[in-house]
Amino acid sequence: MIKSLSLKHWKSFGSAQLWVDPLTFIIGTNAAGKSNIVDALYFLSVLPTGVRLSDIVLRGGLEGVIERQQNYATLSISMILGTEEFTYDISFRLEGKELLLRKENLSIKYPDGQDKVLYSTDKAERGDNQITARFLKEKRGPRKGIGLKRDVAILAQIPNLDVLKEIKDKAEAVANVLKAIFVLDPKPEKMRDYTPLADKLASDGSNIAGMIAGLPDQKKREFEETLTNYVRPLPEKDLDMIWAEPVGRFGTDAMLYCAEEWVDGKKSEFDARSMSDGTLRFIAIVAALLSARPGATIVIEEVDNGLHPSRAGELVVALKQLSESKEIDIICTTHNPVLIDALGPDMVPFISYVSRSEVSGHSEIHLLEDAPQLLKLLANYTPGNIMTKGFLSNATPK
Repeated sequence: MIKSLSLKHWKSFGSAQLWVDPLTFIIGTNAAGKSNIVDALYFLSVLPTGVRLSDIVLRGGLEGVIERQQNYATLSISMILGTEEFTYDISFRLEGKELLLRKENLSIKYPDGQDKVLYSTDKAERGDNQITARFLKEKRGPRKGIGLKRDVAILAQIPNLDVLKEIKDKAEAVANVLKAIFVLDPKPEKMRDYTPLADKLASDGSNIAGMIAGLPDQKKREFEETLTNYVRPLPEKDLDMIWAEPVGRFGTDAMLYCAEEWVDGKKSEFDARSMSDGTLRFIAIVAALLSARPGATIVIEEVDNGLHPSRAGELVVALKQLSESKEIDIICTTHNPVLIDALGPDMVPFISYVSRSEVSGHSEIHLLEDAPQLLKLLANYTPGNIMTKGFLSNATPK
């Protein structure tokens, strides 16, 4: 499971760290830098697939990846696997129109406090065609350097290298954690159409009908029943069932359906084309959490977007219960003070706020519990009020 994410010269950040818990909330005003954290997590999730760094699609394009007036950016992610803590660092720079490796390292910290560097690279200089990686050897002595490509993460190149099995196994474990970062941004307008059967949910939720309909029969029934139970409190009428089923002559496409029970006992059935944006987003969020594998990290931007404030409690219940039962980490960004209040006081240690420094203009990340005079503020305001009244803007803990 991910422990922390550090950002240096990444987009609007100078140097900052996000602590990750089973359920983590990130708050902050518009343009504070919340989306830049989401982009960093997405960037890391793609690296192990072997895609060229320059081909990773990010908001703002490649030109906006590195902080202005800096020539490189570094992302560092720590994770706990078993009893070992892994730290993966990747540093890159923009050379012309290409994003290329500058440095990359993977290390382990053992329970007894000892560290081991599985591999590290020499710093690549501007214009270098390759980057020199040095891997752990069985015997002590100078580690021979291997020249590798600079446009692809070393982590993705390791399976094809002649290195120790330990390195390959550990690197694969780290790569699997990164691949299991899933950034969800449901687009209701894309969820209303017929979609092909699928074995996993798309990041915009567009194929949710195909994903549900493609499940094996027994699993599909259980999935739909659980999904319905979480979504049931949302509409004003009693929600009887949410389901998806194949349509058409060949049954290769699917549609999402919903049934509501009215006061007179009659049921009304309709498909996704008649569902509200908020309902569809909530369905996509719950479906993503239900379908996540243990150890995954689900990142949801503006998690409450389109949801009525009176339903914030239902969203919080779903996030808390599914984070625990599915053994997954959930990271959410939000602007909604009602949602923050619905979390309850026990969640204060798991809320981070992002603000821009008045001095440097950099985005900064701080834990809400470290905010200046927090106890005094909580004596007079709810956490949501503290957020909306601007007490956290430029509030740097001392």
